[in-house]
Amino acid sequence: MVTLEKTLSVSKHRDRLDIIADILNAANGKGVRKTYLMYKCNLSFKQLKNYLGFLLQKELLKQVIAHKSGGVTLFQITPKGQTFLKTYKNLQNFLTTS
Repeated sequence: MVTLEKTLSVSKHRDRLDIIADILNAANGKGVRKTYLMYKCNLSFKQLKNYLGFLLQKELLKQVIAHKSGGVTLFQITPKGQTFLKTYKNLQNFLTTS
């Protein structure tokens, strides 16, 4: 008999929420560049562009211009993004503990 726990733990593919959580985790701190997010989250540029657009629209991420680095655009998690991440982790813990 296959249980929900086995189904959840066997899945090797990340779903949309997993990818969003990965991006928010990677952007937690002073801010990161697109290329860092792309490699850290193992996404193509096209995929990352779509996710960034969504996360910026939902105000889970914000763009910051780093003047010390020559005006480079960085991405940083917002308080709303931190709330999402905390809720996501709580839900994950709830589903994986017996």
